[in-house]
Amino acid sequence: MLNFRVGDLVEVRSEAEILATLDERGELDGLPFMPEMLAYCGRRLTVHKVAHKLCDTQARTGLRKMERAVHLTGARCDGSAHGGCQTACSLYWKEAWIRRVAGEPAPPVQEPRLLPLLEVNTRKPAGDGGAERFACQATELLRAAPTCLPLKNVTQYVTDVRSGNVGPLRTLQSLAIGLFNRLQHLARRVLPRRLWLRGGLPWGFLKGRVTGPTPAQTLDLRPGELVRVKPKEEILKTLNADLLNRGMGFEQEMARYCGRTARVQARVERCIDEKTGAMLHMKNPCIVLEEVVCEGVHSLNCPREFVPFWREIWLERAV
Repeated sequence: MLNFRVGDLVEVRSEAEILATLDERGELDGLPFMPEMLAYCGRRLTVHKVAHKLCDTQARTGLRKMERAVHLTGARCDGSAHGGCQTACSLYWKEAWIRRVAGEPAPPVQEPRLLPLLEVNTRKPAGDGGAERFACQATELLRAAPTCLPLKNVTQYVTDVRSGNVGPLRTLQSLAIGLFNRLQHLARRVLPRRLWLRGGLPWGFLKGRVTGPTPAQTLDLRPGELVRVKPKEEILKTLNADLLNRGMGFEQEMARYCGRTARVQARVERCIDEKTGAMLHMKNPCIVLEEVVCEGVHSLNCPREFVPFWREIWLERAV
């Protein structure tokens, strides 16, 4: 039974109410409540997506099932308690941490300070050479969502539509892409190469053109500048066979933005590695664009809405 739908107005509960739901690790069902989320206590926001599933970007096991969680409009992690990570993940809110708005806001009360508990749990044991490692919602998602969600699970598509995450046509489109990709994967396993359709590639048919080192370009783009995403064929000339440019991936979801214009939101220099919790420092900063997110069309409508990172060589200034 759905407790919340897209567009519902909710209020984030007080620190005292949230503390009562957390264990000694500052978690509920394996999902951390992070220091960056404290600023939202008492605020009213709308449900942006019902977070009933997510894509596994660590072990690449496909979709995972998340229980009783939502994403709220405009609520992204600013990384302030995690070494200034610039990934800007959409925060997960357990239903126990929010309430449906019905009348006046709850009166303020004297609350315990949650910050010390949360801060101590933002760190993992140090890595090699004493390197600092972080724990956040992104690094702990496989514990918070331990169950795989197979393609054949019809309930997820019903929930996609009933929750308001996506409409029926978008659900059918995403399911068709998922089925096609499954058949392509099967063909690569059992058929000779000459019988592969479009080289056995997933939908989108991206194939890097570079053998050897991939090229670089510096535009020195700054926040507020208007840019255009280059055509797909031009971007493919910068990618190797693994669709990487100097270690950074270009994915089918990003190709959907080819030819579109957007403004630069930020230059990204550091982000947390979800697998290890280590902070990655980029030799060459990459770009994030305003209102450009992964829409989940190629991942069965995953509502996680990652913010893609763009190499400057994939962009051009819009005149």
